Amino acid sequence: MFLSTYENKLDKKGRVSVPASYRSYLSNLGYNGVICYPSFNNQSIEAWPQDRIEKISNTIDTLSPFEEKRDYFATSVLSESINLQFDSEGRISLTSKLLKHAKIKNSMLFVGQGKTFQIWEPTTFEKFKVNARKKANINRASLKWEHQLNK
Repeated sequence: MFLSTYENKLDKKGRVSVPASYRSYLSNLGYNGVICYPSFNNQSIEAWPQDRIEKISNTIDTLSPFEEKRDYFATSVLSESINLQFDSEGRISLTSKLLKHAKIKNSMLFVGQGKTFQIWEPTTFEKFKVNARKKANINRASLKWEHQLNK
């Protein structure tokens, strides 16, 4: 899983090192890179393993080919996605479009989200985190723990 939060900086060539634990998780899944796209939920970059993008693509494909929602989702996620491969040092080169969307200049946070992770500009994330914590507290009763009976 992608857990915790790590801060890294762009190097002079515009590359950033992906946290070792994130690379290890992706490697165990059989990937030498990550799929990134601009989040449409917030001002961050979404980073997903290939199988998660395939899952969202399959979900989009369940919609009628003539349904407007299908085009909206495909355009918002799939057409904006880029497959970024790790170099020999475990770095990726984020595109200027992705960096601009997240307003990242130099420093960024890699934020674990379980099966995916996000990349944020640090100040923007700190503001988001404060609000997210408040909303999580208000909505905590909606998070159900699945009970399984052992037979």
